Amino acid sequence: QVTLVESGGGLVQAGGSLRLSCAISGRTDYVAAMAWFRQSAGKEREFVSGISYNGGYTDVAESVKGRFFVSRDNAKNEAYLEMDILKPEDTAVYYCAGHARDYPSQSEEDYTTWGQGTQVTVSS
Repeated sequence: QVTLVESGGGLVQAGGSLRLSCAISGRTDYVAAMAWFRQSAGKEREFVSGISYNGGYTDVAESVKGRFFVSRDNAKNEAYLEMDILKPEDTAVYYCAGHARDYPSQSEEDYTTWGQGTQVTVSS
């Protein structure tokens, strides 16, 4: 079994930055590609960004392009989401997710393992 645990969420003013972390434990070989999703109140969960197993390929949603950056450190079994120039509309619960294939997908149905989520609130 593999477990994902997010951390780093919190309250920040618009224009500020946060760095989310996702710690991977247990059977770390069960996940390769990692991704971040988010869900705002009353909305569907949406893809934010993803990264391949070796970190050589990344994907990012248009709504956060140029502001959010995904990375990972396989030696530490961690993935990260650096969020800059935050806006109130970025307020959401952020989830990390993983699956066994090498490359990320924008579809949440493709992911087999999910963290519990971390709240990010951006005040105006």
